[in-house]
Amino acid sequence: MADRATTSGEEIRINVPPKAQYIIDTITAAGYEAYVVGGCVRDSVLGREPQDWDITTSARPKQVKELFPRTIDTGLQHGTVTVMLEREGFEVTTYRIDGKYEDNRHPKEVIYTPDLREDLRRRDFTVNAMAYNDAVGLVDIFGGMKDIREGIIRCVGDPGERFGEDALRMLRAIRFSAQLGYVIDEATERAVKELAPALKNISAERIQAELVKLLVSPHPDRLKKAYELGVTKVFFPEFDIAMETPQNHPHHKYNVGEHILHSLIGVEAEKKMRLAMLLHDIGKPATLSIDEKGVTHFHGHPAVSEKMAGEFLHRLRFDNDTVHTVCRLVLYHDYGNGVEPDMQKVRRAVNRIGEDVFPALFEVKRADVLAQSEFLQKEKLELIDRWQQLYEEVTARKQCVSLKGLAVTGSDLIGAGWKPGKELGDILNRLLDLVLEEPECNTKEILLAEAKKVREKP
Repeated sequence: MADRATTSGEEIRINVPPKAQYIIDTITAAGYEAYVVGGCVRDSVLGREPQDWDITTSARPKQVKELFPRTIDTGLQHGTVTVMLEREGFEVTTYRIDGKYEDNRHPKEVIYTPDLREDLRRRDFTVNAMAYNDAVGLVDIFGGMKDIREGIIRCVGDPGERFGEDALRMLRAIRFSAQLGYVIDEATERAVKELAPALKNISAERIQAELVKLLVSPHPDRLKKAYELGVTKVFFPEFDIAMETPQNHPHHKYNVGEHILHSLIGVEAEKKMRLAMLLHDIGKPATLSIDEKGVTHFHGHPAVSEKMAGEFLHRLRFDNDTVHTVCRLVLYHDYGNGVEPDMQKVRRAVNRIGEDVFPALFEVKRADVLAQSEFLQKEKLELIDRWQQLYEEVTARKQCVSLKGLAVTGSDLIGAGWKPGKELGDILNRLLDLVLEEPECNTKEILLAEAKKVREKP
């Protein structure tokens, strides 16, 4: 029987969902042990809503399969069977001891064990190495509850061994620190600093997943810890260079990297927005110049940042929609700075930047300004407000800002005698330019008449 642990003299009770409880009850009724384990226990103790309910058991995979009518062999080599209950899947994994790791990712072999303690011993961090069922209560052998109370991310056992088993755990430590607001214990940090180069063996997709979780956490600026421990040097060396690039300019009070970190906090916790802020100034080091007074300048950095952002996002295997949106936000994050807007300028800006991306630009620009110095900050924010107010007016009036909003189509023009091809595209763009200038001209009658004039010119 596993050790029983409590905190503050009180029994900890977790409300296990009915389906997960049914699996536990079925397995235990057959004479085996079964517990919910890992992240769902941690989150339940913290009062958070678990995303998944994983179950660990002394039953072997074959025995688990015999107990339930529908299972999927999702990870038999690691002792995992997914039990399906009304289209919902629950991972059920046999207690195991991992053999030697040869690639910083997968054990060469998996050895089943009847001992829950041995299974929990192989897990990454103490806060994730707790198990629970109603009969036994909370099983906390490695001090997970103590570390939760003290706000610490600590490896189970020897950090070097844990990171040698799976190098991604180093980035996970920083991610959990960002999600929970915890500090990383000193021994765990030392091991990360020593072993960070092993992250080169981890796939881009796995690094991407951890980075996104870190970025959309309540503390995305904990990315600085990844820099300090040598983690970003492996998969994001551009950020290390940014952290070492000064900004000696009245408009700034941080170096490039610190400015990026502060700007991350200024946008909503959404993947594309946080990525846009992470990358909006990543090209500054490559465009750095210093004038005779020692003032730094970064002329043309938005275009360079866009190019570097695209390279980074492709390198980490982000989807094309994310790449497109983030790169547009990066390219145009300085658009309109210092320019007093009017409705025509706004219409042309939306046409150039894109209707899908333009509304998000205001939040990006505000976050950028708020991470700068206080010099002219109030005026900059007021200018952004005026651009947004005019954009909202353009939208409210349903003014045309792109070809899809034009009152005539290519088919209309073909019906009026135009032939498909480059000439047709040219006239559509010419009509759009007229409408961007004079939105009241966006009627079928006026635009067909204008097209007719163009066609009849000698």
